[in-house]
Amino acid sequence: MNREKRRNRIKPEWLLLTGLLALALTARLLPGQRIVDDAYITFRYARNLITGRGFVYNPGERVLGTTTPLYTCLLAGLALVTGSRDFPALAVGINALSGATAVGLLYVLGKRLAEHQAPALGAALLWAVAPYSVTFAIGGMETDLTIGLLLATAYAHLSGKTRTLAVLSALALLARPDTAILVGLIWLDQIFAQRRIPWQEGLIASAVLAPWALFGTLYFGSPLTNSMSAKTVAYRLPPEAGFIRLLQHYATPFFEHRLLPSVGVFFVLVLYCALCILGGLNLFRRERRTWPITIYPLAYFATFAAANPLIFRWYLSPPLPFYFLLILIGLWTLIRCVVGSLWKGNANGLRRKAISLMVFAFCTATAATLTLNGWELHPDHGPVRPAPRMAWFQLERLYAQAADVVLSHASPHSTLCAGDIGVLGYHTDLHILDAVGLVTPEVANHYPTDPDIYVINYAIPADLILALDPDFIVILEVYGRLGLLPDPRFQARYQLVTKIEADVYGSDGMLIFGRALASP
Repeated sequence: MNREKRRNRIKPEWLLLTGLLALALTARLLPGQRIVDDAYITFRYARNLITGRGFVYNPGERVLGTTTPLYTCLLAGLALVTGSRDFPALAVGINALSGATAVGLLYVLGKRLAEHQAPALGAALLWAVAPYSVTFAIGGMETDLTIGLLLATAYAHLSGKTRTLAVLSALALLARPDTAILVGLIWLDQIFAQRRIPWQEGLIASAVLAPWALFGTLYFGSPLTNSMSAKTVAYRLPPEAGFIRLLQHYATPFFEHRLLPSVGVFFVLVLYCALCILGGLNLFRRERRTWPITIYPLAYFATFAAANPLIFRWYLSPPLPFYFLLILIGLWTLIRCVVGSLWKGNANGLRRKAISLMVFAFCTATAATLTLNGWELHPDHGPVRPAPRMAWFQLERLYAQAADVVLSHASPHSTLCAGDIGVLGYHTDLHILDAVGLVTPEVANHYPTDPDIYVINYAIPADLILALDPDFIVILEVYGRLGLLPDPRFQARYQLVTKIEADVYGSDGMLIFGRALASP
């Protein structure tokens, strides 16, 4: 009889989990492709890999400019198995499955932490439709795969499956280097818990990492990507920029800023911090090994605020599902405490449970409503289907137009220089000279450059272009307004081919230059 009751309880939960997975898949497939420029860099590496050119961006140049070797190899492997060379479609398919898996893992992890379905269901539901997840799934980025691996690593850690943990943590590091923040905390706890170096698990993790480490060292000179150091020197930011951007992000995880005034945003930040502390303390009292998970959002904040890189939107996603979970566990703890103090006694047990669930459901529904306010039913560009507002890819569409213009003038051996190389490199397949330095390391010699030529956080110095001497240049006007474009040497060397009207980042169009016929 007990076994039959257990089966009856499990069946509705499976239906619930199936519904969550279906929602996550729908949210990631319905909007259609809205590919981010950086994703095309990974696509080109994968395409070159399976066409025999090697793990390179430009044939013959062994430079690692992608941050995600695991995702690159996964795309290449899937392309070989399926025979498809449509990498944007392959990426969106992988991301839909990875995102749905991450939602399921968040539910399982939440239930394990909170010891109740309510916070787990709330966090999984919110993450299923969160713009910071869906946007990069349909944008072709590795974000959902990375987050899925982080959640799986955290669950393996709490479950005591140390060998599984070793494999998953290594895969997470291969998916994206910033996973080292949570992975490092978890391995630190492994050392504390065992009071020794977990050498067996370390050997397993090393065995997973070793092929890439060996290949990367022999092939590129280092298994670490060149892109992070390149971005650090190329972009110019105030020292407090990272801190402020992260503070804004943590204050509005459910897109509260679309409805609340600035004062309201400040108060919800205080509320979220209090709920996270309450939830974290509750977890720590019950199980001390939860501390890496509870401090991970704070550690992520501190790491990026201190490093102060230019924070691209996808940098903001990894801590969010853990942040959601901590907020909701804190909320659940608070509601049960308040309701329990108002309705005491064994006779009120069912009433306390019902009221707690209703209040929690109302709060979760409010967060979900705020989150859905970050979506739009009819986007003004791209597929006319519901999509997150932040899934904006107008710049990528402009670069696709520019790629067509360049191809109409270029030969197969032409070189093309740009500050944003994703779309241009993927669509033209020309030899790319990268003005930021992700795949053209010698560019670093020209940064930092004169601060007076910056209009926004990036500017291209004239000396860089003259040193690279490309056949074609594609830039937003704002990148060269004060430095490159007024330089007489540049004006003598290049002529404007086409101007595409655009006001992105305050730019007066996207400019396409070709080397002048009568160049000196």
